[in-house]
Amino acid sequence: MANPSKKKLDKQVKKLRSKISRHFRESPKEVLNHKQLASRLGIKDSVEKQILIAVIEALIKDGLLGEEQRGKFRWLGAVDDLEGIIAFNRAGNAFVEVHGFNKDIMIPEKYTGVAFHGDLVALRLLTGKGSSGRPKGKVTSILERARVSFPAILFRYNKNFFAIPDNPKITVDFFVREEDLNGGKEGEKVVVSLEEWDDPTSNPRGAVTDVLGMPGDMKAEGDAILAEFGFPLKFPDKVEEACAKISESISEEEVGRRRDFREILTFTIDPADAKDFDDAISFQRLENGHFEIGVHIADVTHYVTENSVIEEEAQNRATSVYLVDRVIPMLPEKLSNKVCSLRPKEEKLCFSAVFEMNEKAQILDNWLGKTVIYSDHRFEYDDVQTILDQGEGLYSDDLKIINNIARTLRSSRLEKGSIAFEKEEVKFLLDEKSKPTDVFFKVQKDAHKLIEEFMLLANRTVAAKVGKKGSDGSTTKTYVYRVHDNPDPTKLKELNEFVRRFGYSVDLSTPEKIASSINALLKSIKNTPEQHILEMLAIRSMSKAEYSVDNVGHFGLAFPFYSHFTSPIRRYPDMIAHRLLFSYLNGGSSASEEPIERLCKHSGVMERKAVEAERESTKLYQVLFMQDQVGEVFDGVISGVAEWGVFVELVANKCEGLIRLRDIDGDYFYYDQKSLSIIGQRTKKSYELGESVAVKIIAADIENRRIDLKLV
Repeated sequence: MANPSKKKLDKQVKKLRSKISRHFRESPKEVLNHKQLASRLGIKDSVEKQILIAVIEALIKDGLLGEEQRGKFRWLGAVDDLEGIIAFNRAGNAFVEVHGFNKDIMIPEKYTGVAFHGDLVALRLLTGKGSSGRPKGKVTSILERARVSFPAILFRYNKNFFAIPDNPKITVDFFVREEDLNGGKEGEKVVVSLEEWDDPTSNPRGAVTDVLGMPGDMKAEGDAILAEFGFPLKFPDKVEEACAKISESISEEEVGRRRDFREILTFTIDPADAKDFDDAISFQRLENGHFEIGVHIADVTHYVTENSVIEEEAQNRATSVYLVDRVIPMLPEKLSNKVCSLRPKEEKLCFSAVFEMNEKAQILDNWLGKTVIYSDHRFEYDDVQTILDQGEGLYSDDLKIINNIARTLRSSRLEKGSIAFEKEEVKFLLDEKSKPTDVFFKVQKDAHKLIEEFMLLANRTVAAKVGKKGSDGSTTKTYVYRVHDNPDPTKLKELNEFVRRFGYSVDLSTPEKIASSINALLKSIKNTPEQHILEMLAIRSMSKAEYSVDNVGHFGLAFPFYSHFTSPIRRYPDMIAHRLLFSYLNGGSSASEEPIERLCKHSGVMERKAVEAERESTKLYQVLFMQDQVGEVFDGVISGVAEWGVFVELVANKCEGLIRLRDIDGDYFYYDQKSLSIIGQRTKKSYELGESVAVKIIAADIENRRIDLKLV
């Protein structure tokens, strides 16, 4: 068996060689020395820098790098390969979307090489065309693995062990040597790490790193979802040890460096099951008749210092993940639920945005800086809603004023073009064994909107503080923005064509008209049968919000400046925002854009993975909930149409299932992309997106997280 340290070094070298090659291939005319290259690749560790020098020398020896000047290198290798993310279908064929091509490049199964679904690959075009006139290609190398760990089920064939990946788009099984089983047994669900795969004609070799349990066990299935999207199942020992050394006490010296809010009424408003309290609100009446409202955010970066092991772990994770039955925090529990969490009756360190306002919600003054607070009370959303509805209860007069200001802020925001998306969120009531006993819908009421408005206010205020040019014309400094570009015109046109079927329309003439007409649409469809499907399509027509140093504004909120500042316990970009803002408030020079942008991109990738993991967790619990209702009939709405079937969302509980085309009786149905429907070849009977149907539950498959339906 290979020496573990040598194996680790070999992997580092291989990964770094790929990174260097990719960087130079993207900028083949660039000439860099090893220090500049280390900066471009984000390499700070001295050991990694030594490996970098060795890899550069190897690339020179291989004729891929040339020494343009003494100690400065330029790429000499090929640059004609295309690159993109490879996506497999269940049949084993794959497609790669490449910038500049109108159609995806089709990769036949025999040319996919050693790529897995989601990998960044280099490919070369082949002669001839694939399906639907697509260009054909061949994978030439793997530039970056999307993942190296795979949830799978162990099985034995003759005397050999193999692992079948959970993801049906990973179409090859892993060979696992007996010495690499690490306690895994036949039939168990495990996590397998990729050890070696150089030959596409043989199975990749894997090693079991975690034994999760038996298929169908909910904890094992949840752990498998986390592993599928690359989220670690536990914190490394060194991170937990570093957390254990963090003091929970606050020194008088630290208090002296901050604005003191401990004597001012302060409270938190959160969900009933929340443990990590990122934000608190303070309120006081001023002598001039105005109000001072403070938005206080946990000062995470006071405890998590740059270049520490805790910082490195938070950066890698980039976000907390909220599964149905648990939270996988970005920071260890001591920080997320104790030291940083703004718990009631405890003094806490914060980074705050404080506003002087009048009853018309006009902002007369604001202040940004470090504070110390004392939370007088922990409210749950339902508590606050009851107080607002009944007009009495703890701090009722104060809450009424704060809520009226929040309502005015919201009204003003919507008038200026902010879009009022209010998608219902599916929640499960779980018993002591984490089995779902009921499904309910989380609906936003005034208590939620109150907190939302002040978080939006704080986020746009800090972004504008950094992003706006000074009166002296001084340039802006590098910052992390939450940006949302204008919608894609093609998607908007498709949305408009679809809503016309229901008697509505969207004005596409200007960005302002788009926003106002979508708001009018959302208001018009309230409490109609088509509400959910049209809301979903309107959301899909929007661009995706992302993090970037390049501020293009936020279309959906109609804010020229917007950042994420209010949730540093659970979002890494908020930690970046805190560090940069504190530096600038204290006269610091502008940070370099490139490393911040790189962190923005990584955070965006991890955010999307978290969303997918949360969606898969919801699907898992929907399937479990529906297991006891197999054979029953439900009303539903067609929520998706594809070549292989129709997706239907059940009205009663928002669970979604699939009707396979082959299971629809009476005709042969085919998918018509233009009309987003399926059509019977003989009868011309059609089923289209948004149509109401009655369906029977015929199966609820936990392992594949799928509900099978049949039309009735």
